[in-house]
Amino acid sequence: MISDWKLADEALRNIQVIGSENNQSVTIMGAAEGLTCIGIGTDAAVFHYHKTPDVVFKVYSSQALKKKEVEEYVYEHLKGARYFPTFYGSGTNYIVMSFEQGVTLYECLVQGIPVPEQAILDVEEAREYIRRQGLNPRDIHLKNILLQNGRGKVLDVSEYVQKGNDYRWEHLLWAYKNFYPFISGTPVPVWILETIKQWYFRINLASFMLGNFSKRWNFFRQRK
Repeated sequence: MISDWKLADEALRNIQVIGSENNQSVTIMGAAEGLTCIGIGTDAAVFHYHKTPDVVFKVYSSQALKKKEVEEYVYEHLKGARYFPTFYGSGTNYIVMSFEQGVTLYECLVQGIPVPEQAILDVEEAREYIRRQGLNPRDIHLKNILLQNGRGKVLDVSEYVQKGNDYRWEHLLWAYKNFYPFISGTPVPVWILETIKQWYFRINLASFMLGNFSKRWNFFRQRK
């Protein structure tokens, strides 16, 4: 049962999540029976425990414990909203959330799974809800959006207390409307997605004008 999530506490003590100073993915040391890592990020790793199948445990590296506090704060403000996982509690170095099944939009592109417009609209609604709670919807990207029964669910709320617009969602929304219709349902090789990501991080977002990019894209299409 969900209320028994503390059964995993002893198992979680047998693993250590080690952070990197170069913003690389964390590494994991140790193991425990019934404990499976289902996700790895730059600050934490997510584990599923066989005795508590309805929840997952996001375990932070020692360098990222401040982000644990931030996520607890944000989830408390987003409590009850259907756009996000449900937050149940926390331990010394982890938080407990509902286990959400589905595939990320990144996985949809790789596997050629069509992304319905409803999932995009759900993210738009989620962003408005975040703002109404006095928070800032940042860091919303392909790996942070889950496709679940045709609907969109937003994962990873750790940057919602930061200021400024990183424009990641605006650029994804533009790409969905202007480019995605031509590749919907077609698998995209991982190397192409990773190349695009590296290019994206190198550009100056302040001068990245979607209008100009759109003109170049339309010109390229007309010449094909």
